[in-house]
Amino acid sequence: MSPTPTPTPERSTMRRVHGLVGALVVALAAGAIAVAVGVGSSHREAPLTSLDPTGDDTDVYAFTAKDAPGALTVVANWIPFEDPAGGPNFYRFDDRAHYYINVDNTGDGAWDVRYLFTFHTKIGNKSTFLYALPGVQSISDPKLNVKQFYDVTRLRYRKGRVVSAKIVGRNLPVAPNNVGPKTIPDYDKVANEAIKSLSGGGKVFAGQREDPFFVDLGATFDGINLRNATGNAGGGKDDLAGYGVHSIVLQVPEAAVTRDGKPVAGGCR
Repeated sequence: MSPTPTPTPERSTMRRVHGLVGALVVALAAGAIAVAVGVGSSHREAPLTSLDPTGDDTDVYAFTAKDAPGALTVVANWIPFEDPAGGPNFYRFDDRAHYYINVDNTGDGAWDVRYLFTFHTKIGNKSTFLYALPGVQSISDPKLNVKQFYDVTRLRYRKGRVVSAKIVGRNLPVAPNNVGPKTIPDYDKVANEAIKSLSGGGKVFAGQREDPFFVDLGATFDGINLRNATGNAGGGKDDLAGYGVHSIVLQVPEAAVTRDGKPVAGGCR
């Protein structure tokens, strides 16, 4: 599992999430905050979450990765239209929120397995507004003044009730924002250090990534005034190009999310 490209300071983006069907598994993502629950998908289209971007889930992608054929890989994105140059208070997950990746393996529209992500922020020097000092070499570098960490809990449900809860990741680091080449000279190296293993199998990554979605938002919400014909003829305009999102990338064995504990299989008669 490798993280998707990160936005560079010259480019900008943000977004939201909530449903996707893959093979025999339905994976859903949602951000829940104390006063409101974020449900829905796309970028800034839900009135409540447009006022609370840290709980605004843009898109979910569920697939089988080439390097992990026996695993379910889910990418869930939050916080649409992140401008990579948006300092000095750069983007981060909300410490008050509960972020979920939900799996329905019975086809009834209700989750059977949930992965809960809770975050906490640590600020090294509270007397400065700086996110980091120049020369950050690793994800644990003391020059990185604002650090986020998170726990991952796997919840199993039966008839809408939790039947088991297990912490599969504790105090895992979030990849920092890509502030720039002077502050983090080798950003890819530092970001890759945020890929961590989970107990019971699987991997996880959390941090800022470039928004992979492609859409001409300006034309879409101008009365669906499409600039070019649909299809792959080229010439489309990506209003999300250069913007970032905060991603949670979860890769777990298929047996951990299927109903019978067996991998997803295909067949032909």
